[in-house]
Amino acid sequence: MASLDIFNQDPFSTVSLTAAVDKYPYQPQALGELGIFDDDPIRTTALVVEQRQGQLVVIPLSERGEEGTQRQTEKRQARYFDVPRLRHSDTIYANELQNIRAFGTESELMQVQDEVARRLAGPTGLLKNIEFTWEFQRLAAVQGLFTDADGTVRYDWFQEFGITKPTEQPFNLAAGTANSLRPLCNQITRAMSRKAQGAFTPSTKVFALCGDAFYDAFVNHPDVIRTFVNWSDAQEIRGGNAGGAFQSFEFGGIRWLNYRGSDDNSTIKIADDQVKFFPVGAPGVFRRALAPGESFQWVNTPGKPMYVVPIMDRDRNEWWKMEVSSYPLHICTRPEVLFSGRAGS
Repeated sequence: MASLDIFNQDPFSTVSLTAAVDKYPYQPQALGELGIFDDDPIRTTALVVEQRQGQLVVIPLSERGEEGTQRQTEKRQARYFDVPRLRHSDTIYANELQNIRAFGTESELMQVQDEVARRLAGPTGLLKNIEFTWEFQRLAAVQGLFTDADGTVRYDWFQEFGITKPTEQPFNLAAGTANSLRPLCNQITRAMSRKAQGAFTPSTKVFALCGDAFYDAFVNHPDVIRTFVNWSDAQEIRGGNAGGAFQSFEFGGIRWLNYRGSDDNSTIKIADDQVKFFPVGAPGVFRRALAPGESFQWVNTPGKPMYVVPIMDRDRNEWWKMEVSSYPLHICTRPEVLFSGRAGS
């Protein structure tokens, strides 16, 4: 039968387990698939965000021979943010290995490796819970926040950068309100592009994450229905299951997505009557700092997405533990480009 001596072998070492994490395919959720967060592996436990506010000015006319208008150099501001830690663990006890035997073509080592892999990378394993938490943090970041699991706000990026949060935009989605949506779409796109300044490029797209009730009312609005039935305008949304649950489509220059959160419909979620707007393809707006692990071999090295550390009961030899740690800080460096709306007049 299996014994804990198995865990002294190289496949269960810190370096081997952490290297294996890099090879496991990550199955991202909606925000992960968009790839809007630029990874920034850092060698320290804090992230520095430096700002320099530029402005274009109209130069007044002057006579020949006179002194020209002096350019005002922008002032720089640097802010420091501590990178927090995520840590998740699972313990295998000796009595759980009691009846694991070498059987068929599997060796004792392989069977134990299978159990370790299930707990580490299975559908509800340690890695999946870390990835689930990343999506939770990404959703907070596109709303200008960094929050803990219980909803406690660790960083409000609007407050941190001294920016007034835009007023929530009401969307009147009631029947009989035709010709009312496209002006709102244009208004949001214009405001976002102006506030983004250099971060808004010709390829930048505006995305809207919709709650269920908002999305259902939106796709049934007369403006949107006309787009579906009008062939010349419907090119942007026809194809696939446009307008269906958890689908997305283009309308008014914005990509509208019925955001699918967690299965409990509460942990990771856009409120039913709300919509959140943010840019995709806007360089530098969203970043994910990755700080190094706490073990000696990772000190002052560029941060990795995850670290796996095995811990063994060397006194009684009764258990073996896997600890998975991640040190991410999902940050929005330009929260002024984030807008929100709500169904209602």
